[in-house]
Amino acid sequence: MARTRVLLADDHAIVAQGLEALLKESFDLVGIVHDGRALVEAAETLRPDVIVTDISMPLLNGLDAIRQIRARRPDAKIIVLTMYPETPLAVDAFRAGASGYLLKVSPGEELIAAIGQVALGRAYVTTLLAKDLIALLIEAAQKGSTGDTPLTPRQREVLQLIAEGHTMKEVASILHISPRTAESHKYEIMQTLGMETTAALIQYAVRSKLVSE
Repeated sequence: MARTRVLLADDHAIVAQGLEALLKESFDLVGIVHDGRALVEAAETLRPDVIVTDISMPLLNGLDAIRQIRARRPDAKIIVLTMYPETPLAVDAFRAGASGYLLKVSPGEELIAAIGQVALGRAYVTTLLAKDLIALLIEAAQKGSTGDTPLTPRQREVLQLIAEGHTMKEVASILHISPRTAESHKYEIMQTLGMETTAALIQYAVRSKLVSE
């Protein structure tokens, strides 16, 4: 029986190395990437059975990477493995298209089990969050909440890169757009959020988990 093919995304080398040692015992680890854009590309070229990704990653955060991957591969199976225990973030992950949500404080055996479940087409939520997550999903459904962000996917990409300290010229180069278009996106972001300074944009990006503090 063929082993499940897994793609791993984590920007911390020491964490990635530890996960590599863990996963190679049970699965075929087809690749390890360290930023969100590399993840989107690798998901397309390597076609793994299951993707394990962090949320906080450079160039493109994990949630937006998931959205892009699912837009290209609606059947993609993705597990979020993160340090963030906030249940609203877990809800956002599932809305983005994740099939599983685990915390980095979870035991390694739980990650192995989660990959097995997700590979079979099932959803998986860490027992550390399951009760609170279900309650929050019920509450959101009763309120008719959609979890929509005021920013477009492109604006979120631009905002993350700005918050990471990239110049507008660098933002334009990374996104393959003109500097004028990049500046236009920044202006529209500030108008949408009602903010007047780059510092305020960075604070918003941190609160939204687009970048880590």
